[in-house]
Parts: sequence; C-alpha cells; structure tokens
Amino acid sequence: MTAPTTEPTRVLLTGFEPFGGESLNPSWEAVRAAVAAPLDGVELHAAELPCVYGGSVTALRAAIAEVRPDVVVCVGQAGGRPDITVERVAVNVDDARMPDGAGAEPVDEPIVPGGPAAYFATLPIKACVAAVRAAGLPASVSNTAGSFVCNHVFYGLAHLIATELPELRGGFVHVPYAPEQVTDRAQPSLPIAAIAAALREVAATAARTRTDLRVAEGATH
Repeated sequence: MTAPTTEPTRVLLTGFEPFGGESLNPSWEAVRAAVAAPLDGVELHAAELPCVYGGSVTALRAAIAEVRPDVVVCVGQAGGRPDITVERVAVNVDDARMPDGAGAEPVDEPIVPGGPAAYFATLPIKACVAAVRAAGLPASVSNTAGSFVCNHVFYGLAHLIATELPELRGGFVHVPYAPEQVTDRAQPSLPIAAIAAALREVAATAARTRTDLRVAEGATH
C-alpha cells in the first residue's frame, strides 16, 4: 500500500520594485534569489509589487489569486536598519514623508476607512527570528512597519486575511540595504545572498510552525 503524499506548503514571497531613485530594491532581488532553489517541503513563489499606495495591494491580491498560497511573506527595504526585521503589527494609516512611485504623498489617510486600527501578523514571528539567527544572520522583531508603502501592503494583506481569506497566514519582513546601495554613505547593509538565505529560513519556519516561541523580543522604545 502506497503511503499518502504530503502536499508542500505553498509560500508566496513578494518584494518591491526600486523607489526613491534607487537602481535596485534588495527586497525583490533577495526574493528572486530565495525562490531560485528548491526548499524541502515548501513550494516557493515570487511576485514583484509596485511601490505605490493602492496599486501595491491590487498587485498583491492578484498574485494571491494566481498562486493560492498557504502563507504570504511580504518583504520590503528598510534602509538604515542593520538586520532582518520581522514585523509584528500593521497600522491603518498612510502618512508619507516622500512620494511613492506614482508621486502620491498621503498624510494621515486610513488604508481601509472604518477598518481596525491595527492587525498583528499571523506568522510565528519570534520563531522566524530565531531561525534566522540560528543560520548565523542578524534578526529581530520589529514593532513598527512605518507608514509608507510597506506598512500599506502589510495592512492590506492582514485585512484580506481577516475579511476574506481566514485560512491564509501572512506577515511582513523588512531588510537592510544591499552593499551596492551604500558605497557613498555610512549605512548598514547585508549582501543579497545573505538576505535571501534569511528569507528562506523565514519561509520554512512560517510553513512548518503554527505555535510561536514564547520568548522576550519586546522593545522599550
């Protein structure tokens, strides 16, 4: 008698197009690299999102409809951060200090009018951080995804899960600059290959883990 086969967990990773005059976005470059090789028990898919309010969530919804994933990990650049930061919470506000890719600069605008003030990620965020650290890469839990397009996408994903796709699990990861982005400025960076390796750890952990670690990863500010 043949043993039943276990279907791999389908994980969609998304990254952003370059923005703010940059020639690349490490989130998309790392996502492309992360899905280039097989991952045991996980079926990896990638989608590039525009760095645009509104349009980014539309593109995300289209990618989810096409891939039909079990888990979604959206990834964005957080220039100035030194490590892989797994986000805890998305807030219902767009408040731009710079234009998005289409020139929009919303100020204090709700992402979803009448929606909840915030959503928590539905990924095991602390387990993901622990897995990245165990792979020899720097990582931490972040308690703010900002108020730019990254937070917009994170909130849009969380609202979609809460209102339409309760079986889906998802969250957001911020990554540092790539080294080639900081040759003329003193900013922390990580190689694309290292970021990609971290994202594979996050994807594998999110796919296999339902109960998060109960360890202190809080912040005082």
